[in-house]
Amino acid sequence: MSPAHQRLMRTSYTSRSRSTGIPAATLWRRANDKPSIADKAANQQYLTPQEEQALVEYALRLADNGYPLPVKFLRPLALIIVRQRSSIFQITDPSLKVRPPGKNWPQGFYRRHPQLKARRLRAIDWKRDDQQIEDKIQHWFAIIGRELADPTILPENVYNMDETGVLLSVLNSLKVLVSKDDLRKHRGTTMKRTLVTAIECISADGRFLHTLIIWPAVTHRSSWTTHATPGWHYACSKTGYTNMEISLYWTEHVFDPQTRDRAGGRPRLLICDGFGTHESLEVMKFCFANRILLCRLPSHTSHKLQPCDVGVFSPLKTAYGAQVEQACRTGASNIVSRPEVQTAVPVDHATVPSNLCRTPNTSDHFSLLWREVDQDVQSLDSVCKRRLQTLSRAAEKVFAERALLLEENRVLFEQNNEKTSRQSSGQTVIGHAKVMSYDDIVVAQMKRDMAVAKQRSTQKKTSKAKDKQLSKSEEKRKAEQEIQAWDMNDYCSVLDLQTDLTV
Repeated sequence: MSPAHQRLMRTSYTSRSRSTGIPAATLWRRANDKPSIADKAANQQYLTPQEEQALVEYALRLADNGYPLPVKFLRPLALIIVRQRSSIFQITDPSLKVRPPGKNWPQGFYRRHPQLKARRLRAIDWKRDDQQIEDKIQHWFAIIGRELADPTILPENVYNMDETGVLLSVLNSLKVLVSKDDLRKHRGTTMKRTLVTAIECISADGRFLHTLIIWPAVTHRSSWTTHATPGWHYACSKTGYTNMEISLYWTEHVFDPQTRDRAGGRPRLLICDGFGTHESLEVMKFCFANRILLCRLPSHTSHKLQPCDVGVFSPLKTAYGAQVEQACRTGASNIVSRPEVQTAVPVDHATVPSNLCRTPNTSDHFSLLWREVDQDVQSLDSVCKRRLQTLSRAAEKVFAERALLLEENRVLFEQNNEKTSRQSSGQTVIGHAKVMSYDDIVVAQMKRDMAVAKQRSTQKKTSKAKDKQLSKSEEKRKAEQEIQAWDMNDYCSVLDLQTDLTV
């Protein structure tokens, strides 16, 4: 091709590029059968385009079947495909060494195939899937709609009951502040997984009933009620969860007494989940006899239809988790419950300068003192000012560290007081019933304290009598020693009046 013809072709590529918007180099490569960048990259990829397409279809088929392929399995599958290139059988040659794909190969794989998307999915039982429970939810609303349309059922007589379990001392994942050189990706926590269950009930107009707490124990302990909780009830079970006896007790002694007078003879609607203990024969008999309409949620739908999980228990667990975090930050390992006490001391900033002590003992005092000193340092040279500024920054840091230590000491002081209170009451058994109210626990504790006090008084009287008897025998022995020391045995003797008079 002559140079003139080449110049003409370049000119035509340039003009076509201007008119079409396609780069002139691309037009030239296409005209001269040069491979495109994408085709060139395909020849350099770990898998061929066809192999990648097969892998894409395999992943889509798994997703359609409900078992999506984890991203971490892409590299092993790609390695299997490459190994199978040199073998017609399922078992490949173990001596065959094949380079595995790089660690970033999965990201490039689903970037090249836009029909795929990497997502993080939460595992859920198939019975709880939206498509599986759609008919159940529609049937539930049809039934509950007829009940709520009854004019005799008022909103204040519609109740929702649910239970939740709290694992004591178990920390959740959260964002924390660490050193930039800290490479740890986890934090230590206690492995004591003690489950405590709380049963709560709330009406449609926002009125809530007293709580029932279930502890994992066989007998009731006095340390459960170190803080006054009037009206509450405490139960114990081996697992820390509810059972038929506890459900019946809650219906008879918690729900019915607190809602009967308010209902005024009208029917009461109680909504609960489909747990088996809520539908025992004894519970249903009691509900029928007292005009309590027991409506249970359909199976595997509580995560959609149970409002207590989101509206009540979620904030409760969040608040409890914050208390556990604060306690664990100060070194506590076994956590049960602890009241949070906050105090605020008002400060009159107008009178602070007049009462300012010579050595500042608070950050506010230091700031005020620094302002006064700053007015007097105008005549100092730059070196003195720089040294004074360094001293000021060091003092501010010390005050900040002191504030953190004071807060930590305050939390430790409260924990020690809580521990002392529990240890003083002791882990004494005060009852063997499955469920006891707070008032019953207080009465049982008083009776036990009276019995212990009476026993101690009897022991004290017996001890005094023994001491008195020992003191008399000691005096007699000393008198005999004195008579023997003076060699007066032939003339004197110790006379026991009580023994001689008896004789």
